[in-house]
Amino acid sequence: MKVDLWPVDGMPPPTTPSRWRRFIERYLPMVVVYLMVATLVAIVLYPHMVVTVPSGYVGVLWKRFGGGTVLDPRRLKNEGFNLILPWNEVFLYDLRLQSFTESYNAISSDGVNLTATVIVRFRLQRNAVPVLHQAIGPNYVKVLAMPGIGSLTREVIAQYNAEQVYSTARQEIQDKIRSLVEARLSEKMMEHEDDEESYRVPLRDIFILYDILVTGIELPEAIVAAINRKTEQYYIAEEYKFRVEREKRESERKKIEADGIRDFQQTVSQGISESYLRWRGIEATLQLSQSTNAKVVVIGSGKDGLPIILGNVDTPAPPAGSTPPSGNDANKESTTAAGPAVPLEKTPAAGLATPAEKIPPVISGASSAATPEASSRSWWPFSLSDIEAYLFQTVRPAEPKTEARPR
Repeated sequence: MKVDLWPVDGMPPPTTPSRWRRFIERYLPMVVVYLMVATLVAIVLYPHMVVTVPSGYVGVLWKRFGGGTVLDPRRLKNEGFNLILPWNEVFLYDLRLQSFTESYNAISSDGVNLTATVIVRFRLQRNAVPVLHQAIGPNYVKVLAMPGIGSLTREVIAQYNAEQVYSTARQEIQDKIRSLVEARLSEKMMEHEDDEESYRVPLRDIFILYDILVTGIELPEAIVAAINRKTEQYYIAEEYKFRVEREKRESERKKIEADGIRDFQQTVSQGISESYLRWRGIEATLQLSQSTNAKVVVIGSGKDGLPIILGNVDTPAPPAGSTPPSGNDANKESTTAAGPAVPLEKTPAAGLATPAEKIPPVISGASSAATPEASSRSWWPFSLSDIEAYLFQTVRPAEPKTEARPR
């Protein structure tokens, strides 16, 4: 049986604390201090111990107390999270496709100063990055690439004149620059001699050259204007050449056409006779007279009685300088009454001849049977006497009129 003793004041006796509680109560201040110190050290050393390599990059390790640059490609820092000692460093290099644009001053073969703009696209070899870092460093574009390509660009442009560089030879210049750059990369070596490590690496094993593009050529404005004028004159001359060629072709065409017309006329003339042409004229006259349109059919005065349009070609033309016959002489055979013997003003109205009746026109087929007088009347219904009587009555209406005979 266990007996508990109670104090006289009635309070329970104090209990003894556990071992862990006594340890925490004793060492807690020191643990807090150590954690604070460790946190502070981690915050301070984090940028120097943790390296994050971005996508497409690779890190070259440099040891402060381990011999400097680590040339072993297997010890390169890959993408992602990497821990290093705080006294070491990691240098990042981009392995993706890179490009830079640079303008170079050059002189053409004819002494024209110009500016060429060049774009270079390249990529780095992964295993050669440590050598590149040790030999040249991260500033390899300005130190190695730009000066070397600029020198080769000036060398190539000096082989062409300003017009070729500006217009026709740009692609050729571009290809030559790339060929020279590739040859120069094969010739140049990156060398390092040391007791521990030595190497001799050509530049073509470090750089992978994709292409070199000549994007622009800038010439003085006066030179550009002169080249444009020359080009314009060249095309004008080419235009005249085509014009001359076209005229030659046109002359050949006309010659062939003339030969064809000549052959046609020779062929047709053998089958066309005078009787055939007369028959065609009669048919044309009949078609004109039977047409329902308003018309005037004029019968010709030739020997065949064809229309004037078709059959008047055999009427001799009056000689030059001769005067045409007067109205009375020309119409003696075409009127039924002779003209007045006295002047027109003194002839009374009763003495004027009555106008001849209108005689219907006679077609060419019946002209051979008609008299010359009927043939002459067929193409004009009034005589000269009728016209003179009408004019006399119009001019002198006040004179007394005698009864005219009926018409």
